[in-house]
Amino acid sequence: MIKTGFLFFMITLLTQAQTVKVTTGKVERIEKFKSQFVDARNVDVWLPEGYSTSEKYAVLYMHDGQMLFDPASTWNKQAWQVDAIAGKLIAEKQIQKCIVVGIWNNDKKRHPEYFPQKVYPSFSVAQKKLISDELIKRGKIDKEFDPISDNYLKFIVKELKPYIDQTYATYTDRKHTFISGSSMGGLISLYAICEYPKVFGGAGCLSTHWTGIYQNNDNPIPDALISYFKNHLPNPKNHKIYFDYGDKTLDSLYRPWQLKVDVVMKSKGFTKEHWMTQFFEGKNHSEEAWRERFHVPLAFLLRR
Repeated sequence: MIKTGFLFFMITLLTQAQTVKVTTGKVERIEKFKSQFVDARNVDVWLPEGYSTSEKYAVLYMHDGQMLFDPASTWNKQAWQVDAIAGKLIAEKQIQKCIVVGIWNNDKKRHPEYFPQKVYPSFSVAQKKLISDELIKRGKIDKEFDPISDNYLKFIVKELKPYIDQTYATYTDRKHTFISGSSMGGLISLYAICEYPKVFGGAGCLSTHWTGIYQNNDNPIPDALISYFKNHLPNPKNHKIYFDYGDKTLDSLYRPWQLKVDVVMKSKGFTKEHWMTQFFEGKNHSEEAWRERFHVPLAFLLRR
């Protein structure tokens, strides 16, 4: 674990004042957070109204960090508007006081960083070629697919989390540490709680991209993912997991796989206290759709 004072000092120097517009609280940006495991990237840290070093806060780590706060700053002019949603729930005392750590994705490395790495060796050479060809055709990668999510999680757990816990007034235990994302971000969130069950107490997986690519037929990925998760889910007594999906655009692919996952969750002893799956009829695969319902997983995972 990297905890040298020099590293933290250098990163702190790069922490800037608020760089995105929010409706409540403030965002501090860490420019180009350096890592020995993955490429440097920006990290946005949202602090709620009244943030004080005399209190302790739960921490929610979120993927695709550049899409979380200010729609004016995103490529598609959509954003989750996490600040407004979390701020409202905190003010209403529906959830614990928390900070949100938005980890920016890395463009063409997003798929490799978010795909559960330990699943990939189970595919044949032909299956790997199919996956690579589809992702290249879709512009998601520009060379042969090679997942690096184990290193991405090491970056979060061994580098980013120690920095956040040293810099901000946080609870550092599993009970107060959560991870969440949508689509591929949903996959990596579930993978994170399976790989690091002592670190993360809850995972929010919105519109989980069970297909990995963009088709249901002739696709080996969903069953391989479900097999891995069946064998690696954390203890249902002290971990919370949230899933959801819609039925429009890309979300229209997910229902059969989510139903299979729900069967696995029940077989592993997850009950409504620690697991929730929600279906949102008529909702598509977009930041606007996730914004509309983000209060649901947030209230489930961080309820007081």
